[in-house]
Amino acid sequence: MTPNRLRTLWQTGGAAVNGWLAIPSSFSAETMAHQGWDSLTIDLQHGVVDYQAMLPMLQAIQTTETVPVVRVPWLEPGILMKTLDAGAAAVICPMVNTREDAQKLVAWTSYAPRGTRSFGPIRALLVHGADYPEQANDFVVRFAMIETAQALDNLDDILSVEGLDAVYIGPSDLSLSLGCRPVFDDVDPKAQQAIEHILARARAHGLVAGIHNGSPRVALERQALGFQFLTVGSDARLMAAGAQQTVAAMRAQAPAKPGSGY
Repeated sequence: MTPNRLRTLWQTGGAAVNGWLAIPSSFSAETMAHQGWDSLTIDLQHGVVDYQAMLPMLQAIQTTETVPVVRVPWLEPGILMKTLDAGAAAVICPMVNTREDAQKLVAWTSYAPRGTRSFGPIRALLVHGADYPEQANDFVVRFAMIETAQALDNLDDILSVEGLDAVYIGPSDLSLSLGCRPVFDDVDPKAQQAIEHILARARAHGLVAGIHNGSPRVALERQALGFQFLTVGSDARLMAAGAQQTVAAMRAQAPAKPGSGY
């Protein structure tokens, strides 16, 4: 079985550059996967992607070495198990607010004796190998999203759960929970303090810290702080930005209309 490239990268001190997939299309996922991202996250929580769209997107990503990650809609055993059975190498779970939440995340994504994941890796066997059942517990990467004031209050209890691999910060929800502006970059001081606290405690517990970013500038700043999983841009935002640049360039250089001169 091929090792999970996220784990390999982190073990050498590297940081994963992660892209975000919001468009329910295998072709857009395939196009993104061929651009050199370390990982791509299919977002089932927000936007318009559902499970049936996710499956061909996973198949498209796995035409490359890009690691397929899925953010599930919520902490719920059925979708976590089906996502892993479909071949996801990592899962990001929203709104993990307590130690019990983190324990459930680990249990539902781990086979016995570590957890209670039901056995049925239908597609995972095809893409990860015949020894997947024996290796899955150590192969799958589990991210708990830390994005509320409640999670901050319970942070060390959450981070001490055995089997949790990483945390992922949603700056917008975290900011909202703290009474700040819901932005990815240039967050308010109170939110920035919380972000740095989460990073410090994650590293103290030996966990990887990841975060959502709105620009390469801020992602690089956060990488320098010690974040090792950095989301920079989604397929939808990148497509819109590229289209806007092209249209703006054409409008700026458009010739005068025929008959408008003397």
